[in-house]
Amino acid sequence: MSNTRGGDAMSETVVPDSEHRGLVARLPQLPRDLAQLARFDRPIGWWLLFWPCAWGVWLAGAGLQWALVLWLLLGSIAMRGAGCVYNDIVDADLDARVSRTASRPVASGRVSRRGAWLWLVALCLVGLLVLLQLRPTAQLVALTSLAPVAAYPFMKRITWWPQAWLGLVFTWGLLVGWSQLRADNWDALAAMYAGAVFWVVGYDTIYALQDREDDALVGIRSSALRLGGRVRGGVALFYALAAGLWALAFWLYRADWFALLALVPAAAHLAWQVATLDPSDPANPLERFRANRWTGALVAAACFVVGNA
Repeated sequence: MSNTRGGDAMSETVVPDSEHRGLVARLPQLPRDLAQLARFDRPIGWWLLFWPCAWGVWLAGAGLQWALVLWLLLGSIAMRGAGCVYNDIVDADLDARVSRTASRPVASGRVSRRGAWLWLVALCLVGLLVLLQLRPTAQLVALTSLAPVAAYPFMKRITWWPQAWLGLVFTWGLLVGWSQLRADNWDALAAMYAGAVFWVVGYDTIYALQDREDDALVGIRSSALRLGGRVRGGVALFYALAAGLWALAFWLYRADWFALLALVPAAAHLAWQVATLDPSDPANPLERFRANRWTGALVAAACFVVGNA
């Protein structure tokens, strides 16, 4: 009986939306808290950060570039973790008042702010190692993201559209991947980046549906609250803009109608998300949000086809 109660106690410190509750619950307390603090138990975040990096590399037309892609994947995991740690330090008081986030390590007090800062530094050192693999132009592009990343946690306090700010910072890897390999076709890159921003606004609006009631109570602003009963229409608009801008980017890169066909699977996947989105079902928004890892993969495949065909 004591082992069962111990297992239950450990499970209680695993956040509700963890994708690997059983695995995380088996870790000792401190490693479990650090893993959750960096969201290692929720890989969807670093997939969403990584895919735009791959888009930039593969649309640039230099082939697979596996070494570069793997470095960017490592950087995405480390810097997404660092961003989450920083966000939890800044938002600890707010997180403690929202049911879905109250059990997070800093908000619950299991990890001190000092411990969280030390973990943040360790993750940033991994990011620095990745940065040193890039050429100076790409390094500069990557470093310019630090200020908007640092400002992101405060956006939910001053605007109804923090998802738009997240879109600006969460797709920065597209610019890094591209600038590592080439320094032209800026019009195509700009359209691709703008489409990526709208994609993030769409999927993070879906994600924000989980917290609408708690956010309204504690004063956190979000696009899901702003849109109210028009969430599905709003997400459909954001996704349509994303697909349209990606198509424009492909056309500016290579004016070939067949190139646009490469985007059809990704556009169909976005349409499926909108058609099956059910804000009244607690599990549905999280499932549709996580489905965007496949959207990212489909767009990456399209970028490789257009860039290297």
